[in-house]
Parts: sequence; C-alpha cells; structure tokens
Amino acid sequence: MPTYHEIMTTDLSVLTTAAGKWDDMAGEFHTCEGQYDREVHSITMGQTWMGQSSTAANAMFGVTLNEYKAAQAEAKAMASLLRDAHSQFVDLKGKLKAAKDGAVEAGMLVSDTGRVTFDTARLSESARTAYHHDPDYQQSVRESANSWQQEIDRWVAAVTDADGGVEIALKGVVQDSDALDGTMNGFNAKPLDDIEEYEARNTEEIAERVLSGKATDAEIAEFERSMRDNGGDPDFAQSFLGKLGPEGVVRLSDVMSDREQDGGASGAQYTRLLGGLANTVATATHVPGSMADAAPGSPKFQSWLNSADGAFYREFTTGLKEAGAKNYDSNSNPLYGYRPFVEMMTHADVPFDDQFLNQLGDDMIEAEKKNTTMFAQWGANHTEGRADALDSLLEVMSKNPDAATAFFDPDMDKGQAHLDYLVGKGDGAREWPQTAVPAGPMVVTEDDPLSRHGLGAALEAGAMGQEPGTPLGKPGPHSEGQARVMQGIIAVLDKGDDGDTVPEALKVPLGRVLNDYTMDTHAILGGYAPDSPAGQEDIAGSGDNASITNSKASLLRVMRGVSDGVIGTDAEGDPVRVFDSLYEGQRLYAVDYLDTGQRVPQSSLIENVTDWDIKARDVGEAFGGMNAIATDMVLDVRDAEIGKINDQARYGYHAVGGLANMIPGAGDVAQRAVDAASYEWSKGVMEDAENVARGDVSRETANGIVGTHNLIDAWAETREAGEQSNAVRNAKDEAKQSYMTGREEAYSALRTRK
Repeated sequence: MPTYHEIMTTDLSVLTTAAGKWDDMAGEFHTCEGQYDREVHSITMGQTWMGQSSTAANAMFGVTLNEYKAAQAEAKAMASLLRDAHSQFVDLKGKLKAAKDGAVEAGMLVSDTGRVTFDTARLSESARTAYHHDPDYQQSVRESANSWQQEIDRWVAAVTDADGGVEIALKGVVQDSDALDGTMNGFNAKPLDDIEEYEARNTEEIAERVLSGKATDAEIAEFERSMRDNGGDPDFAQSFLGKLGPEGVVRLSDVMSDREQDGGASGAQYTRLLGGLANTVATATHVPGSMADAAPGSPKFQSWLNSADGAFYREFTTGLKEAGAKNYDSNSNPLYGYRPFVEMMTHADVPFDDQFLNQLGDDMIEAEKKNTTMFAQWGANHTEGRADALDSLLEVMSKNPDAATAFFDPDMDKGQAHLDYLVGKGDGAREWPQTAVPAGPMVVTEDDPLSRHGLGAALEAGAMGQEPGTPLGKPGPHSEGQARVMQGIIAVLDKGDDGDTVPEALKVPLGRVLNDYTMDTHAILGGYAPDSPAGQEDIAGSGDNASITNSKASLLRVMRGVSDGVIGTDAEGDPVRVFDSLYEGQRLYAVDYLDTGQRVPQSSLIENVTDWDIKARDVGEAFGGMNAIATDMVLDVRDAEIGKINDQARYGYHAVGGLANMIPGAGDVAQRAVDAASYEWSKGVMEDAENVARGDVSRETANGIVGTHNLIDAWAETREAGEQSNAVRNAKDEAKQSYMTGREEAYSALRTRK
C-alpha cells in the first residue's frame, strides 16, 4: 500500500522509460524471429531434408518460432500496460496534489506523511490569541482539518486501489494464455493491453467463486477493491457485466443480498459490494443524451442501439428482460429476477441513466401484465429487498428527477400510460400487490405497508425536478415536463371526481409537490389562473416557465385528498397533517402576492384602492377554498377530534417535526407578516363545520374570513398602513366577498357531507 509520501515523491516517469525498453525488447524479439525463421525453421521447409525427423523438427521449430512471436506480443502489451499505469498514477497524483494545495490554501499544514493540521504559524499574534481562547473557533478548525484529511486520505486510497489493479494486470500479462501451444508457461501469445480488461476478467472469476461459495476472504476483499476502483469506468463495467451476463448479475445480487442479511462485519462488506455492483451497472448502462433527445423506441435511440456503441446495452437489456422475469425458486415460493436486481440497484450512490430506468420500468410493467402475481410477497422466505420490485424501481428512479419526469410526462411516448397504470384506479390500473401469507391450507392476503412509497417518491421527483425530501425553495415556475406531470397527476387522481380519495402513501409527497406549486394553486383557487375555474387541458407557459391549469374543482378535491396525511407530531404528540403545511404555504405566498402582485403592477401609493382590491379578492377566494377543505376534514372526523386543526398551527411550524421541510420559501416581508398574523380562522372553520352538519350554511356565515383579515392587517402593517386606512378596509371587504364565493365553490366541488 503506497503511502502519501511515496505517492508524492515517486518519479512516475520511470514507468514510461520502462515501457520504452519493453518496446525495444519487442523489436529485438522481432529481429530474432526473422533470423530464426531464415536460419533454423526454414531448413525443414525445403527439399533437402525430408522424412519423420524433418516433420518432428518442423513442429518443434514451429513452436519456438511462435514463442518469438508471442514474446513480441507480450512485450508490447507490457509496454502498453505500463503506459496505462503511468496515465492513471499521474492523474491520481495530480488530484492528491490538488487536495493538498486546497488544504494549504484553507489555512492547513500538510506534513510529508499527509497529516493535516491547522497552521497556527500563519496567524497574526492577535488571531492566534483569539484561536487559543475561543472553543468554537477551535471546533470549526478541527472540522475543517478533518474534512481536508478525509479528502487527502480518499485520494491516497484511490492510488492504492489503482496500484492493486496494475499488479493484477502485470501478473496476468505474463501468463501463458494457450495451454495447447506446445509450451508450458511460455510467452503469452494473446495478451490484453488494458489494465481494466485484466481486472474485469479477474473480478468475474471471483464473482463465479462467490456464487459457488468458494471465494476466500482475500478474494472477496479484492472483489470489493476492484468494484471500488473501477465501478465508474465504462470499459471495465461493460467488460465485467458482459462476462457475467444479466442472469449472472441477478444471481450475484441474490447471493450478496442474502449474505448482507447476516449482519456484522460480513454483512457490512456485502452492503458495500452491492453498492459497487450497482455503480458498475449504472456506468455500463449509461446512454448518450437524455430521454428528451432520444427516448427508448425513438428512431434516434434505435439508431444508437444498432451501433457498435449500443451493442452492449442492447444485449444486456434484452438478457435482463428475460432474466428479470425468470423464477429462480419454486412456484409456491417464487423469486423473480427483478427482485434481487432492483434491490441491488437501491445500493447505488450514483444515479442511473434516464433511458435505462425508463426502459427497465416499461419492461417490468410488461412482465407484470403477463404475470400479475410477479411482484407479490409470498411468505417471508426471501429477504432480497421488497417483493414489489416495480415500486422499488420507482424509488431508485426518484434519485434521477429527469428520469422520473420523463417516465410520467404525458407528452412522452408512454407517460400517460404510466400515470394511468400506477396512479389511476379501476379498469386498466395496477392492482397493487399484497402480501400473501400461508395459513394452513389457506393463503391470507394483507396490505403491503410499504405500498406506493416508491411511487410517491418518483411522482415528487418528476413533478418538482428535485430529489424527494429536498428543502423547498420559493414556489415558482417549473419546466414544461414537470408541469405536465403535475397536471397529469391531478387529472388522473380526480378521474370521475374522485380526487379526494388519495392512497395514504401518496399524501405526504404530493403535499410537498402541491406546496412547490403554490404559485399555481393560489392562482387556480383565487380564480385568476387561465380559464379558471374550468381550467385547461394543457399547461400554460413554456420552457422553464410553465404552470398547471387544472380545474379549480379537481385541484380542490386532490388538495382535500392529501390534506389528512400525517407529517409528524406536535409538542403534545398530536398528529401534524399535510393541510397545515398547505395552509401555511398559501399564507406565505398570499403576502408575497399582495406585496408584488401577479396581475397588477405594485403601486407606490399605499392608498391605491384598485390594486389592493384586486389582490385581496384573489387572496380571499383562495382562502375560502382552503377553509372549506378544513371544514370538510372536521366533518369527516369531528367525533374523533381531528389532529387539532383548530389549535395545532398555533405552535408555529418551525417547532413541529417535519413540517418545516414541507413549507415553501418566502421573502422577509411575507415571513414577518405571517408570523404576526393570528390563526383565528380556525374558529370559523369549526363553526362552519357545525353549520354544514346541521344543513344551516348561508353565504353570510363566514367567520373563517377572520384569519384572512388578520393576514391582510399584518401585511398592511409591514407597509405602514393602518387597519382603518381606506385601502385596508376596502381590501378586507373585497376579500370577504371573494372568500364566500371561494368557500361555496369548494363546498360544491367537495360534495361536503351533511
């Protein structure tokens, strides 16, 4: 294992010097070959020497002549390997030096052994005194030093891994590759001239021994090193997987997953091995361009697939389609290949290619339609990840948001079909697999508690363009593809006016998505979106400035459908629901909308009633819809005291676990106004709920407008406008009228229970 000092001080040029000498040696062997052929081998070829002795001599002389040729091939290959090694080491040494220079620039001292410490000698006397007396300063310095130490150690380890690969190649190139060439351990007539090819061959041989249970600890350690060193190299990845084949990858993933379950040091090692294999598959299946450029099935994609570059991808995906649908166990306890393969994919720390993910998803859906129980869990005998490999694949897809967007984009070849099959209900939609548990002669089925978790993650990534759980920024425009996905999700969920029934696992991720689209949903709820309230079939805008245009009724039903999803608990242990985040997002955006306007330019005159009226109408109508959703929630569970809708938000969303990550960003003015505004709207919600329950709702009963009035007052205060100013009073009056309109439209859309 080379040390930091050895790496930084070794003269790597000796490798190219040695390569030159091996080339010279090949030239000398070539000269010797000519002499031997003319002066020795040729005497058996003429008419002067005939008979059995001539034939025997010819065979032996021929072996020697071939050895001269093999020696040349071996010498040339050795030269090529040494130059390959030189290139690798120079590149890695450069990266190590860059890490060292970065550490020094950051104020660190790097010793000759690679030890990183804070360089106090570079501090001024006053700074040095402050350092010695400030624990926080010392802690930040330690963290910085540790970070740079890890970076330097990472590149030292990379050189060590590369060194191991070079060793394998140099040992392999001198091995006689033909046992029938007349010599024992002679020169290698068919050497490889690429280090990664030797590593791929060696790694595949170890993989076969892992499958047979005969691999030694040293071989498994070498397998891990090889995966770590070469997982990102396309030549190695394709060579290794080409030798192993799709079925070999499935079987290897299965064995590794089983051994991972053993736990302990061995289990942790197999977790790393699965990650290395997954990264290798991701590298090998990379396709040039993107789905937007060349989607599977398109002429451009097909042209690439039929090229030399696409040959491996074509062969591997074709073989995987067969291996994935194959049952590797009994009919009573099946194990289909897609299960261990996708479980292996979940261990990758790099995203998979969007074309590969989309093609794999298509193939798995096609396989499931032919065998509807393929992804059902049969008993508990298999531990290779989830039985529902399709849902697991969707979770993998969520780590590549562009892939998820393309998979569900209705404008793509199969995007609408994917939405209908995976998100839809009824005819043609997926019947999500259940767990089948044998109970004597009977088989009992029960819901899979993880059902649709991957789907929720993929929908969130596809509609938002970022990985699930990423903190939300300011709500704003999305790309055309993302907006089409979101528009499609709402349309499919609300097919048959059934949007208020949303599967449990989709509520939180779709709640986050709806908050990311607050600018669009506020426009739809406020009645100022294109063709509102009926909406449009297509999205509005273009490029990266697109927005959804669903009907107000559909949006309301879907917002209601996700609203009772549970995000976490509050300080008293009561549930925090998606609705709280949706309402908070609307409040924050409403202030920004009042402050900047979306339809009317901001006026410099605080008493310009027209601007305030228009904006306040829109805000009031939006909150009329939001409060109707809250009323509907209370009615659904009023006897069970719904998660404190009337009180819970008063704790402040910053103090509630998980809720902060559900709230879109806002400007300072919006945050100050929202923090100042009270939540009195909740009392109106509860009163409205009781009135609706009694069938006694009139347009004059609108106590829920109090919360909207408070918001307008708080915002006006940030503009130094008093509550009794004409602008504020008129704005609140307009908001009240629009609030009631929005509330009644929402009641109609939600078919509120009476």
